[in-house]
Amino acid sequence: MANTGRAGRQSRVATLPPRERILDAAEELFTREGIKAVGVQAIADRAGTTKMALYRHFATKDALVEEWLRIVAADYTAVFDQLETAHPDDPRAQILGMARFIADGLPGISHRGCPFINSLAELPDRAHPARRLIEAHKAGQARRLTGLCARAGLTDPDEAAAEITFVLEGAQVSTQNASVERVGERLMRIVQGVLDRHSAR
Repeated sequence: MANTGRAGRQSRVATLPPRERILDAAEELFTREGIKAVGVQAIADRAGTTKMALYRHFATKDALVEEWLRIVAADYTAVFDQLETAHPDDPRAQILGMARFIADGLPGISHRGCPFINSLAELPDRAHPARRLIEAHKAGQARRLTGLCARAGLTDPDEAAAEITFVLEGAQVSTQNASVERVGERLMRIVQGVLDRHSAR
């Protein structure tokens, strides 16, 4: 969500229904402080409600975490959908569009980190519903990317999709830990190189 400043945020959030206020507060606190460090009372306070009201909408904190990550995943899926609509007959443009979306988002990641990567680090239990949601989302993205690579006529769609995935994921981690300069520029160049290298001659 856009950062409109504290006063602007308070004005905007005050108009939301209780469930959305809770999710907005959870997003802000989980992103800024991490899942484990944030308690239910802090979320309720930030949302301008009570723990009892929060639990009426979300039976547990884990359920709230899962719903927050479901929304994050839906936002990423929407980008794929928008690119498909914008370039219905150009899978290569869709792939490069997704890479550009990640590249353009890197400055924000440098401050907050990727919500999926951060959450996985805090959810070591593979059976945790939120972790399963992340894994299913990532698997779905990989399948969709592989399909785009196949439609683009790449010689080895599975390999090309894996290489692009490594680049997109690695770019986010490298930005977060400040280990590489000009990450967005290099990300785009590498993805273009993968597409060129796997193109049928």
